[in-house]
Parts: sequence; structure tokens; C-alpha cells
Amino acid sequence: MQTQSKFRLLVVRLGAMGDILHALPAVTSLRAAHPEWIIDWVVEPMWSALLTADATAARDTASAAPRQPIVDKIYLASTRHWRHHIFARQTRSEIGALKRSLRNQRYDAAVDFQGALRSAVIGKMARSLRFIGESKPRERVANWLFSERVDTRGVHVIEQDLELARAVAGDPLSPMAPMLPFDPVAEAWADDLLPTGEKAVLINPGAGWGAKRWPVERYAEVARALLNRGFRVFVNAGPGELMLADTVMQRTGGGATPLVCSLEQLISITRRVSLAIAGDTGPLHLACALGRPVVGIYGPTDPSRNGPFGTRFKVLRSPESRRDHARREAPEAGLLTITPEEVLQAAEELLYPEAAR
Repeated sequence: MQTQSKFRLLVVRLGAMGDILHALPAVTSLRAAHPEWIIDWVVEPMWSALLTADATAARDTASAAPRQPIVDKIYLASTRHWRHHIFARQTRSEIGALKRSLRNQRYDAAVDFQGALRSAVIGKMARSLRFIGESKPRERVANWLFSERVDTRGVHVIEQDLELARAVAGDPLSPMAPMLPFDPVAEAWADDLLPTGEKAVLINPGAGWGAKRWPVERYAEVARALLNRGFRVFVNAGPGELMLADTVMQRTGGGATPLVCSLEQLISITRRVSLAIAGDTGPLHLACALGRPVVGIYGPTDPSRNGPFGTRFKVLRSPESRRDHARREAPEAGLLTITPEEVLQAAEELLYPEAAR
């Protein structure tokens, strides 16, 4: 057990939304076990808002309790931009500045929750006394850079991340619900959009790549049925997904509401919905992190590893589907066997649990 009062830990998980949300329960557990530690995190800029919560976060700002951040310092690493401009002077300058900042902190340990070459390279920059990663990382070459390799046995990635966190100090950690920030401006926006007492469902027709994307026309059928049952329906439109949200709006005669919003606003509105419906995407995992019921529509990714966790949920996946992370554009064949009627039935079982008994 590490007893040093100012033990310094660097967390590396650059993105994306769902992956950061999967790592947060482990880091939240470390924070609860070691409130005296310095815990810093390297992340892509677009996801940094996920890491700004206090461990004592509450709307009661009059509380005299000291605020304890989940993460003390956030380092921004624009790796997506860097790899497309690798020889640019600005890229070299930003990488050099990050390297200097990390080394100046003299971390006792770094842990890589991503297991990719780019995350391992950044973790190695810190020159910490220990650099911890999985023995079988997502990209095998990352393994060469770790000084300590953990054989993870958990099925779900949240369980695997918790095993990595336990290796930092040998703590018998249990997963904790991740703390997510309350942004006052975003909370006021959400209160105006969804007044207290209104029932709403959030759907997310987009996905990281086409093979995971259930047809938008089927999302529209589900949205139309939910509107007929008296629910507001919000359609989240991530970057490049506005056309999908517009399609749902048009096919519901303007009944569904496209949602183009900031990450802080998405957190706030998700807190208020009765249900989220999505594929294996960040907004689905955000709803889980906030304790909202979810219907997960899965195809080529394995819900036992990447599925909903820590909340009430229903997962629909064809027995024909096989795990395949190839970035194909067409929806995976098994995904196409899932019908709107099946999704609506799963939604109703979560929305009306008493009737489902």
C-alpha cells in the first residue's frame, strides 16, 4: 500500500467519450481511496469536460464541505490533429510543451487505460517511476513501453480498467459510479428545454462507424411510436450527424427534436430523460454513467465487453452478429435483423417496469 501523502499519478485515456466514461469508475474509486493523491489526466481537448467534476459535487453550493476534484490537472493532447500535421511547427511545439510539463511533475506512476501506441508514447513521456498497462493492450506494440503489465481477467472494460487501477497501489477497489460535472449554464439550458414533469426519451442514431449504425429510418419508427405515447423525443446529433437527426425529425412530422449541443449540455439533458436508446456510442455510455435506463442496439461490438453497465438496461443483439471492429460503412448484417418493434418493446419494459412483471 502506498502511503506517501503526495503520491502523484498520471492517467492516460485520450478518448473517445465512451472509453473515458469506462475509465472514470476506476479513477473515481482511486480518488475515494486516496483523497490526498495528486491525480492528473491526459485527454483529447473535445472530451475534457467529462473530467471536471468534484468528488463532492452537488447542487448545494452552500455546503461547507471542501470540494475534492476527481482530476487535479487536465493535460490536453490533440493527437487526432497532430497525426494529420505531424511535421508542422505547431505540432512539434505542442508535443514538446506537453513532454516538458509531464516530466516536470515527477509522477510516481502512470497508467494507460487506452492501450494504444499513441497513449503509451504519451505516458512514456512522463518518465514516471512506474508505467502500468494491460499485458494484452489493444495495440500490441504499446506493451513494449510499459514497465508493469497487468493480466486483466474482467469481461467488461470497466472491470478491466478497475484491475489496472488496483495495480497502482494494491487497493481492493470496487467500481464507483463516475462523477460527472454540473455546469450551471448547461443545467439552466436543460431546465428550459425539458421542464420538470415532462417525460422524454433521448435517441442517438449515429455511431463511430457504419457497421454499428442501426438504420435511421428504424430509429424514426421508434421515435414516432414514443411520441404517440406522450414522450418528448430528443435526437442527439454529434459532429457530422445532423442529417441523421433531421431525418428522424422529418419522418416524425417535426415531432422529434434534433439536439445539437455542447458536451456539458448533453450531460445535463441526459440527466433528465427517462430513457436513452442508442448503439455502442458515447451517449449510450453517458446515460449509463448517469444512471439512466438504456436500450442498447448492438451489432459487431460485443456488449459483454462494451455494453451498458451499472444501470437498468436491455441489449438487443442478433445471434448472427460476430465481434468485428473493421470500420465498414454498411450496417452489419446481424444488426439489420433487429426490428423497430423489438426496440420499442425493450423501451416499454424499461419505461413501464411494473407492467412488464
